[in-house]
Amino acid sequence: MSFDYDKYIRPGKLPHIWCPGCGHGIVMKGLIRAIDTLGLEKNNTAIVSGIGCASRLPGYLDFCTLHTAHGRAAAFATGVKMAKPEMNVILVGGDGDGTAIGGNHFIHACRRNIDMTYIIMNNSIYGMTGGQFSPCTPTGAKASTTVYGNPDPAFDIAKLAIGAGATFVARGTAYHATQIDKLIVEAVQHKGFSVVEILDDCPTTYGRRNKFKSVIEMMNRLKEVAVPVKAAEKMTSEQLEGKILTGVLYKEERGTHYTDEYAKVIARASK
Repeated sequence: MSFDYDKYIRPGKLPHIWCPGCGHGIVMKGLIRAIDTLGLEKNNTAIVSGIGCASRLPGYLDFCTLHTAHGRAAAFATGVKMAKPEMNVILVGGDGDGTAIGGNHFIHACRRNIDMTYIIMNNSIYGMTGGQFSPCTPTGAKASTTVYGNPDPAFDIAKLAIGAGATFVARGTAYHATQIDKLIVEAVQHKGFSVVEILDDCPTTYGRRNKFKSVIEMMNRLKEVAVPVKAAEKMTSEQLEGKILTGVLYKEERGTHYTDEYAKVIARASK
């Protein structure tokens, strides 16, 4: 029996803006499957985004959605969760929106460990605004603003999230599509700030500049570099050179949570 995606979609918002071969649609389908598995109610679920190709995703979904300012998804989502702690809050965005202009909000959302899930689609480029390099563009890669190769080192989003205080961090790829919904389900079920990084492909602004001949070649690259965390335990450091770990990378249970502490502040102020 085929899965019914239509009941979660706003048909009036289609067709989507993503280029043929873009990995964002794969992530959207994974998110929908996760929502269905979790049984999340539309009126009790907020999906928040900033600006960019990835940030257009919530507009296609028939939920309470917010398409906010560039880099401000975490700030808006924090406000939603503090005002309505009973709501399920999911953030969606790209590597540029989340780790450049939105980097400050991202690290403080991690620090607060507020009970939300942030899905970051990392395609290593600013896609919508013209192919500029992002904080996640690999060293040496070409972009419209690094035509001779990017001199900067790239952020490791997972390590950044763990270091800043997130209590659930996972990574998947657009190639491993059936894993995406499983990671999102576990992230949403976790009590605390959850980060799910999905490595995907941008054939238009990244692939063409970096000599990828096809979308298939880009997807195969994701397949080749991804190593599940359990498999990595049996590999040497030399074997892991140039590889990227996938799966649940970090999980910590904490007794206190930001919305609970905020409720205590409200109670004290109301006396």
